[in-house]
Amino acid sequence: MTAAEPAVYRLGEFHPFESAGHRFVYLVQSAGIFELDEVSASVIDRLARGAASSQELLEHATAAGFSSDDAVGTLEELYSAHAILNGEVRAPDGIQHVPSHVPLQTLVLNLTNQCNLSCQYCYEYGQDKLATPEGKPKFMDWETAKQSVDFLFEHANRRSPAQITFFGGETLMNFPVLKQVVEYARGKANEESRSIGFSLTTNATLLTPAIIDFIAGNHIGVTVSMDGPKEAHDKLRVFANGRGSYDIIAPKVRELIARHRTRPIAARVTLTGGVTDVIGIFRHLKNDLGFHEVGFAPVTTSPDRLYAINEAGMDAVLSQFHQLADEYLQFALRNELHGFSNVSDTLAELHQGINKSHPCGAGFGLMGVGPSGDIAPCHRFVDSDQHALGHISTGIDRAKQADFLNRGHIASKYDCHTCWARPVCAGGCHHEAFVRYGDTGHPNLHYCDWIRGWTGKCLHIYGAIAAQNPSYLRHFAERRGE
Repeated sequence: MTAAEPAVYRLGEFHPFESAGHRFVYLVQSAGIFELDEVSASVIDRLARGAASSQELLEHATAAGFSSDDAVGTLEELYSAHAILNGEVRAPDGIQHVPSHVPLQTLVLNLTNQCNLSCQYCYEYGQDKLATPEGKPKFMDWETAKQSVDFLFEHANRRSPAQITFFGGETLMNFPVLKQVVEYARGKANEESRSIGFSLTTNATLLTPAIIDFIAGNHIGVTVSMDGPKEAHDKLRVFANGRGSYDIIAPKVRELIARHRTRPIAARVTLTGGVTDVIGIFRHLKNDLGFHEVGFAPVTTSPDRLYAINEAGMDAVLSQFHQLADEYLQFALRNELHGFSNVSDTLAELHQGINKSHPCGAGFGLMGVGPSGDIAPCHRFVDSDQHALGHISTGIDRAKQADFLNRGHIASKYDCHTCWARPVCAGGCHHEAFVRYGDTGHPNLHYCDWIRGWTGKCLHIYGAIAAQNPSYLRHFAERRGE
């Protein structure tokens, strides 16, 4: 385009939505949310009918009763935000490639690969397992744990809080080492004037008053793997003899929630075929047992497993998610916390304008360490020789790390390039991709419509809160959506 030619504008890449009588656009290039005023809405509506020159847009706006100054300012603002584009060849602000050395923020310590339950859908040792634990230690020893803490402090950003998450198997089967790690890491952080946080995931079967007191006293966040009331929970979360675990867990959970007051206690539900009563499960875990937050995830599995959720089941799950999201909105408008963490986590990402190059921090900001000291992209790949990225004693194999990250980068997922929800999805979980498609970098195409439907719903919720109770958005300013 020469200087003499007028600018011709067309619509940029965005997802339009309405909420509480307001019009918004979700800008795909920047992951920003832009509320349309009357002038900008008029311009967008005009361009929806076809491209137009700047002069034509100005004439359209003034004919609609807007001032020339307002029209010019609106064009500049919409163009700057990439909501509209002109005829110039203009490259979008693409997602930056990951640098070769990204500070580590979270280290997941798989303290043991053993578990006292025998959950049929277990991604680590169930029918779709990736782990190859033969010949490796079953429990992480103190020396490996200490090296792991030192590794985290060496590779973490000194200015940002570091995080250690304890995982398993069943985490509490190696509670003595967990205690040592907390005491050592906290002492090391104090010596170096750094910040360190802790969390753990447990099936709750081994909780005792002494363990609860230690967890509470050290401000350790707790997520309990629990699938709902007795009938739902005992369907697949069983002991080796087939006996359900609900009756063991429920009283321990009540005690944990009653005694641990320093951090919110969350429940993490795995939805499977036959366990899809989202609302009933939520009500029981939140209202009957008293969890502060409840989050749901469909089982990660091959589609031919008996416990896999079929398409009709996933539609039913999404419908119930939408019902709880509507309820969440009513709570938010009353300045009340609801506890459906699937909404909170997505709203946090939308509010913070997160634009992902990868689905999560696996392989750079977050890594997992197995009992043997092998380093994995995350806890879901621990003990898998195929996916190991190094060893805690020798460090990260940068070539393997680069291969993993290049595979998972959104730029490598061509099926995603025209999807408006890619900033919050980036193709989906690496582990899910490998189980389904045999490639950690393959987009999770079986979830595309589901993700777009859910993201669209959360955008509606966000817009309504922004329009009717914007102060509530402060809850998402620093929330971690991991």
